[in-house]
Amino acid sequence: MTTPDFSRLGVPAPLVAVLAREGITEPFPIQTATIPDALAGRDVSGRAPTGSGKTLAFGLALMATVDQAAPRRPAALVLAPTRELAEQIKGELVPLGKAMRRYVLAVYGGVGYGHQESSLRRGTDVLVATPGRLEDLIERGSVDLGSVTTVVLDEADRMADMGFLPAVRRILDQTAPDRQTLLFSATLDGDVAALVRDYQRDPVRHEAGSVDSADGASAARHHFWLVEHPERVGHTAEVVNAAGQTIVFTRTRHGADRLAKQLGREGVAAVALHGGRSQSQRNRAIKAFASGGAPALVATDVAARGIHVDDVAAVVHYDPPADHKDYLHRSGRTARAGAGGSVVTLVTRDQQNAVRGLQRNLGMSAPFGRPEPGSLADGGQRMGDEKPADDTPTDTDSQGVYVANLPWSTTSDQLADLFAPHGEVLGATIVTDRRTGRSRGFGFVDMAPADATTAITALRGSQIGGRPLTVRAARPRR
Repeated sequence: MTTPDFSRLGVPAPLVAVLAREGITEPFPIQTATIPDALAGRDVSGRAPTGSGKTLAFGLALMATVDQAAPRRPAALVLAPTRELAEQIKGELVPLGKAMRRYVLAVYGGVGYGHQESSLRRGTDVLVATPGRLEDLIERGSVDLGSVTTVVLDEADRMADMGFLPAVRRILDQTAPDRQTLLFSATLDGDVAALVRDYQRDPVRHEAGSVDSADGASAARHHFWLVEHPERVGHTAEVVNAAGQTIVFTRTRHGADRLAKQLGREGVAAVALHGGRSQSQRNRAIKAFASGGAPALVATDVAARGIHVDDVAAVVHYDPPADHKDYLHRSGRTARAGAGGSVVTLVTRDQQNAVRGLQRNLGMSAPFGRPEPGSLADGGQRMGDEKPADDTPTDTDSQGVYVANLPWSTTSDQLADLFAPHGEVLGATIVTDRRTGRSRGFGFVDMAPADATTAITALRGSQIGGRPLTVRAARPRR
């Protein structure tokens, strides 16, 4: 079956010409599915992950039908969860708007009100907004939504996750009652389903992509490296040096700033991106990363959705995410549009149980292996693989060995060297005090079961620095 071109979908010639100049001639599945219904004025519920082409899906229909607006009274509204996504949507809509002589404005927090308010006074046909800033502008009397006849809710699931739905409902209640509502989301259940029920009229539903995957997450190779906490910076630098353009996710803003500086000391240029940065700082960070000036972008989850940078080679979960949805959203920044990509999760010993639970929710069974930057492109595991894609032993093929009464100065490398003559060491960790970072005098070594038995027999009663070691099989964690 031949895929229709944009003109056959009903897209006006001036917009088709804009796409052709950008080399865009063949619609993505979500565009083929939704554009005819959107042009016909139907309410649409589109389930599609970020990167599937949904911005053009609603943008083309929007620009083909939107009326010219009066001052302070936009004719169309696009709601987005983050500043970055709002700016990205504006970037894609502006060339289309110029072709149709329509003006596009994006409003979001982190910048002053002056330019936004003056643009609204002149007249904005399509307003792209984050919910918080839009409500501020409404309260200031800078904008009136009574003439909005088309509303787009982009990444509705993310707005639900971020607690924006009460604001979204208040905003929708101020738009024209006979408006057309286009909703796009990675999932259409839970709070999003309630939004569809309450604010759409007989919507036609279209789906594209896997419900359980985001962007390139399903196409990327996933690696889980068992590492020591202090060694994470060095391993992150190794990934960037091996893969190239890499987004590194941390749990906190302070952690992002600290890691960017630490990577700089490792010789890796890095920029930080998080909610504590001003909009100009965030824009500079994204520009430096996208241009290749800084091969590492260190970000909190604010960047997991809403940032589109082509050719991201790898994602590193420096701090493992809180749940499987965050894992998908973060990991989806790589392996987009058919390109390859790698995802590396750094796992410390005390994080193993939580990460195994994460894997279960993802339907994965990838082993925790040694850091191997050289195997990023052809190792690891793809989502949906029944077995690991490499020969790294799985958890059931390894045995932990407990080693106690170690000298305080013993390092993990020294512990691994002690066991190496008796078989392959899959991992070695000295347990440290979380507050002081000092050794607690014991550790664990992972080996294949037969090697572990050999090592326990050989090393039982041995000494390091005059201290007799306790060596026994580690009890499995419950």
